[in-house]
Amino acid sequence: MENNTPPIDILVIDDEKSLRDGAERVLSRMGCRVSKASRGVEGLDIIEKENVSIVLLDMKMPGIDGMEVLRRIMIMDKGILVIVITGYATVETAIEAMKQGAYDFIPKPYEPDQLRIVVNRAIDKIHLTKDAEKLEREQRRTLADLHTEQSRVHAIIEYLPNGVMVTDDKGVVVLINPSFIDYMGLDPGTEPGKKLENYIEDKDLCKLISDISRGRYVDFDDIPTYELDLTGGKFLLVRSRPVLGEIGECLGAVVNLMDVSALKALDQVKSEFVAKVSHELRSPLSTIHEQLALVLADMVDNISDNDQHILSRAKEKTKGMISTIGDLLDLSRIEAGNIAKEIKVVCLDEFIKGILDFLEAKAKAKNQTLILEPIEDSIPEITADPMSIESIFGNLITNAINYTQEGGEIKVNVSLVGINIRVKVSDNGFGIDPKYMDKIFDRFYRVKNDKTRFITGTGLGLPIVKGLVDSLGGYIDVESEVGIGTTFTVLIPVKTSRR
Repeated sequence: MENNTPPIDILVIDDEKSLRDGAERVLSRMGCRVSKASRGVEGLDIIEKENVSIVLLDMKMPGIDGMEVLRRIMIMDKGILVIVITGYATVETAIEAMKQGAYDFIPKPYEPDQLRIVVNRAIDKIHLTKDAEKLEREQRRTLADLHTEQSRVHAIIEYLPNGVMVTDDKGVVVLINPSFIDYMGLDPGTEPGKKLENYIEDKDLCKLISDISRGRYVDFDDIPTYELDLTGGKFLLVRSRPVLGEIGECLGAVVNLMDVSALKALDQVKSEFVAKVSHELRSPLSTIHEQLALVLADMVDNISDNDQHILSRAKEKTKGMISTIGDLLDLSRIEAGNIAKEIKVVCLDEFIKGILDFLEAKAKAKNQTLILEPIEDSIPEITADPMSIESIFGNLITNAINYTQEGGEIKVNVSLVGINIRVKVSDNGFGIDPKYMDKIFDRFYRVKNDKTRFITGTGLGLPIVKGLVDSLGGYIDVESEVGIGTTFTVLIPVKTSRR
């Protein structure tokens, strides 16, 4: 027996003292605690008072015989294993005792080894029974915990302010919460169990969720954020993700709806203010810039070098301010949704090649190499505003040139990933410190350090890029490491004509 296993309590009921004492010696050496009784009534009294696991019971004793003692032990229903000792009768007596509930039997006279074998078998039975009971208790507890956990999760989902919907891999809705029903304007008693189209009217959103449910997206980065413009000035931000099984298989999709109407209204007021102020400033600044240029041209031979330097700096500053105002107006138009001037069929890989050719001179001025990596896939055409596409990738590639040292390398990779075209713009330049990564798409934000403080710019290029990518239903991400380089990844849906 193992040291950490509690000893088994055994009761020997036999009217022969020598057999009782002999059994005690054998069983004690086995690590058992042994009690003894010379009569059946005495033994029953011990069983009532103590926690006995095994009883060695002689069949023939004065007073009540062994069969009656066995019957009374079985009535107690304590799970005691009774091993009967038969010495006066035949095997039929042992069989009858087994029918009455005895666990095993041993004939008189018995050898110590026989006793050890039979008792060890009973002990093993007790341990197995205890292990089985423990496992059953744990299973019951686990199921109870699972039920409690499901109840908690269900309660949380029910009272979430965001709308939640879950679908299976066939696009059938299996869960919706009250917020989702309210946002979608559905009947309060709406139940899950039907196809997506019964809950969402927007066909593009239904297709997106259906594709996610069927596992058509390669990874989470492929999934665009969707915006619903509902009646009454309500705007909903929709985020969707696949629900994965234990082996990575797609089981369906979970959809989260967030009411961003207040944020939209605030952004609109802010954009209108910025647009109005920018528009009012651009005209006088343009006039000042032109007049400074005229002054410099007319008085170039009549003013000192210092005055000429001051006027030139003023002219450059006004030009920079005009550029900033232009970017602000572009950003305002993007946020207002007024950006797609002319929708055309665009061959993205050829378009990017043209941008690289145009920027080749700028890169050569810094002895940099521009590389368009070999395109392995057949890249499909998209429908979009060419000016938007040029602005997105022109800004990204120009940034890569600006923030890469002399003799650096800029690579552009175009590939087809799922239902999106993926464009990666990578450089081996200065890189971005992790603490700045969540700010680079903010307006006017520019990373400044010893290597970048001489680079001019408005800090509006990346916000414009992100706004244009979002308007196309796409996604933009950045990975960077200081001293190693930066990679911007843009995903654009193949079928896009959003404005």
